[in-house]
Amino acid sequence: MRNVIYMLSTCITFAAAFSQQKKMNMSKENIPPVAKIIPKSLEKHGHVRIDNYYWLNERENLEVIDYLNKENEYYQKETAHTKKFQEELFAEMKGRIKEDDTSVPYLYNGYWYITRYETGKNYPIYTRKKGSLDAAEEILFDCNKMAEGHAYFQLSGMSVSEDNKWCAFGVDLVSRRQYTIQIKNLETGEILPVKIENTTGGSTWASDNKTLFYTRKDAQTLRSYKIFKHKVGTKSENDQLIFHEKDDTFDTFVYKEKSKKYLVIGSTSTLTSEYQILEANNPDGQFRIFQPRVRGVEYSISHYGDSFYVVTNKDKATNFKLMKTPETATGSDNWKDLIPHRKDALIEGIEIFKDYLVVEERSNGLNKIQIKPWNGSGDYYLPFDIETYTAYTTTNVDFDTEILRYGYQSMATPSSVIDFNMRTKEKTVLKEQEVLGGKFDKNNYTEERIWATAQDGTKVPISIVYRKGIQKNGKNPFLLYAYGSYGSSMDPYFSSTRLSLLDRGFIYGIAHIRGGEDLGREWYENGKLLKKINTFTDFIDCSKYVIEQKYTSTQHLYAEGGSAGGLLMGAIVNMAPKLYNGVIAQVPFVDVVTTMLDDSIPLTTGEYDEWGNPNEKVYYDYMLSYSPYDQVKAQDYPNMYVSTGLHDSQVQYWEPAKWVAKIRAMRTNNNQLFLDTNMDAGHGGASGRFEALKELAKEFSFLLDLEGIKR
Repeated sequence: MRNVIYMLSTCITFAAAFSQQKKMNMSKENIPPVAKIIPKSLEKHGHVRIDNYYWLNERENLEVIDYLNKENEYYQKETAHTKKFQEELFAEMKGRIKEDDTSVPYLYNGYWYITRYETGKNYPIYTRKKGSLDAAEEILFDCNKMAEGHAYFQLSGMSVSEDNKWCAFGVDLVSRRQYTIQIKNLETGEILPVKIENTTGGSTWASDNKTLFYTRKDAQTLRSYKIFKHKVGTKSENDQLIFHEKDDTFDTFVYKEKSKKYLVIGSTSTLTSEYQILEANNPDGQFRIFQPRVRGVEYSISHYGDSFYVVTNKDKATNFKLMKTPETATGSDNWKDLIPHRKDALIEGIEIFKDYLVVEERSNGLNKIQIKPWNGSGDYYLPFDIETYTAYTTTNVDFDTEILRYGYQSMATPSSVIDFNMRTKEKTVLKEQEVLGGKFDKNNYTEERIWATAQDGTKVPISIVYRKGIQKNGKNPFLLYAYGSYGSSMDPYFSSTRLSLLDRGFIYGIAHIRGGEDLGREWYENGKLLKKINTFTDFIDCSKYVIEQKYTSTQHLYAEGGSAGGLLMGAIVNMAPKLYNGVIAQVPFVDVVTTMLDDSIPLTTGEYDEWGNPNEKVYYDYMLSYSPYDQVKAQDYPNMYVSTGLHDSQVQYWEPAKWVAKIRAMRTNNNQLFLDTNMDAGHGGASGRFEALKELAKEFSFLLDLEGIKR
């Protein structure tokens, strides 16, 4: 029966394409490209899908490149009238950013580390000063010089040896997140000739200051799967394999504990974790298992003194708990509760100091930071007064201090870096993000947290911000953003670029839908696997709520999401297309079934616990029921701007390309539909501090043009 339906669908595709082509020929000269149809039969569990655009998967095919270029040309011609406005938006957003900016310095191992930017330059300059902030500056890396001649540049994973002589670093010139590790002699400035290819970019030094541990990726799937050991002065081909993570649902990584006593190899999947430890002063020794992996048991470890502190969901602690174990007896039988499990609070992480334990937790959708003196003199929480803020610990590398460094921001309050004295409870704002231009005043904006009711009765929070004076008359343009996957919480945050929408009358909202971890671990569990559709219906119900409350209307409501949030966008335009006037889908994961059936594609096997394994029929059927590409139908679609990168390693470019081609062929209306492919970039878009603003200007001009706002 399903096969018959699919054959009918294919016929509709041809008819719709012909009808649309006829309409376009009559209406305008700039005709969108029509991807050729080469039907490919894909069979699983006795069910056949017909993929007319499977051929777009061939990255090296010149016809594919030609098609992507034609889509880009079509987009550029259709939006040529907004080009000047895009340039104005870019200049406006750039004008709010302090170009000659400097990070808050932090002290590590005798040096103050500082990242700074210079006026007119796109990339950071990494520096340090020995002993005092008044000391001479030592430039570690000037990324502006290193990026010269490259369309894309990213430096990552700087790791300095304990003797402060060597710095390992990773460079990506393609945007596939395949980094080449190199080593710089910080005493002479020489970069050693050795190049370690296809790594995560991160690495860690043993205490002997000559042994470097790093992670290699599988060249095809890009899974982080092998830990190697490199000795300074040797060739990379002689590097020793230390650990091979053979389970293709796991990734592996290596790091050093904050105490510097232990090197740690971690292996994690969506549901399970395992760690191995080795004394950092014994790099040629054998790593030993901390606690063997048990499916469904997650844990993370922090060393201090003669013990390890373990954040874990052991014993069905859904929202996690904190346990403690001797460093000489690390198996879970020795773990003892320190902070028990609570149904109303999710433990997200800890920071350990000599006299204090700091716990980051989340309750009722809000970040909380708890201070617990080891001497038991009284626990307390940092006070936060509103409900649309984000607070988080930042760079805390020193054990023997009573100062906690944390960050704070809200939807109307620029981000701040704060030093907090845990003994005296005094706080010092070290830096607040500057918003240049002389026009910004946070008192001009209103922040709210409102609650929509989902179709199953669940209350879903929405954080919103808008300029004061806006009336709830249903006429306001409203951009609603969400992600809703992997347990990633979308906390309220400040954005100086967002002001370009707010000051033109937009309301901006973040829907904290299930699939994230915004309201605890169960919030995530109820938006994954066979409950994934809750993510989509939550967003739709949030959309209906802001319309019901007269914040906006269907004529002025817009939706935005990227990557897995792009999957969300794909689902809602199939399920409720009439709710939205426009949709922005950034690098969208929309061809769910085909991708999850191809274990050669990056991320696939490691995500079976997130989406399900379609090799099992129950998951195949469920995925098929919402997969945006598979569920495209002959109906009206909203205006859509879809972006991707040719070298994307997370969501392959062909997913949005095929999706746009299919919608263009099957839709029954003639709204704007743009595919914009960055031919030089990957999942994160363009590199460089200001190049990304040009991409944002495209998105904003798309929205503002639909609203008839010209300046």
